[in-house]
Amino acid sequence: MPILPVIFAGGDEGAWRVRSIAAVVGSSLPAVERLAIFEGVRVAPAAATWALAGVVGHERYVGAREHNELAACSPSLGRPAATRAALITIRKSEAWWALAQDERREILEEQSGHIAIGLKYLPAVARRLHHCRDLGEPFDFLTWFEFAPEDAEGFGELVAMLRATEEWDFVDREVEIGLER
Repeated sequence: MPILPVIFAGGDEGAWRVRSIAAVVGSSLPAVERLAIFEGVRVAPAAATWALAGVVGHERYVGAREHNELAACSPSLGRPAATRAALITIRKSEAWWALAQDERREILEEQSGHIAIGLKYLPAVARRLHHCRDLGEPFDFLTWFEFAPEDAEGFGELVAMLRATEEWDFVDREVEIGLER
């Protein structure tokens, strides 16, 4: 998969109206009215109140079986019925990054069931993960979700289940931005 740079820009313009911004762990982001998403660019618009950059690239913690399961039931982004979205920004602690890759995988899936939990909510909730730790950004991951209004409760369950896992013991900053179009 080629690397796709993406900028999430909060401000007065954008296709998504911000319904809420909530700090789950640590400090929040400044309030904004709208969110714009720019794919394939690396520079944020000057008028943005804040901008977060990430890249979509190869999967880091997914095995072949999981990859195939996810590919078989993952919907595409931009579905007309998916008028709700969430951008959840996550930074993990230095203790997380001090672990070896296999130790992080053990916590992520074998202990926490991150991928297995996510599979339960597909295809109702479309998602895309953006990596940003190596870009010098304030977060390690930008997680983007899209869903229809009738799937909002399921999305809430998904997020609650993930936040209750061992993996989330390593999260030291998380902001959830609720959106609609």
